[in-house]
Amino acid sequence: MIGKLNHVAIAVPDLEAAAAVYRDTLGAAVSAPAPLPEQGVTTVFVELPNSKIELIHPLGDASPIEKFLERNPKGGIHHVCYEVQDINAAIQGLAAAGMTVLGDGRPSIGAHGLPVVFLHPKDFCGTLVELEEVAA
Repeated sequence: MIGKLNHVAIAVPDLEAAAAVYRDTLGAAVSAPAPLPEQGVTTVFVELPNSKIELIHPLGDASPIEKFLERNPKGGIHHVCYEVQDINAAIQGLAAAGMTVLGDGRPSIGAHGLPVVFLHPKDFCGTLVELEEVAA
């Protein structure tokens, strides 16, 4: 069902400082910040040869990342994202297997403009998992 690792998301308290570490210290290509109001975050993508790092920062007080940063004030790994070919088939298969799809169980549009869903950490070894539909 899952394809390759798309990205690892790291919640950060200071988006500009975190981007500078990857850009200036590690020499990575770093995107401009992009606000995603529907997800409650601002994102920056760090391009790697085989994957990406997504730096996420709260966008507004109601952001789900705000609570994560309250518990982890220096930031930390928030979720991993895996690619799938058919997100609706993945949701159906996961639900049939008893896994918990978060939210209303339907895909939303993620940072890459593609359908995504999140899966409950209790079902995946304590890790929040994002699935992103990608073209074949």
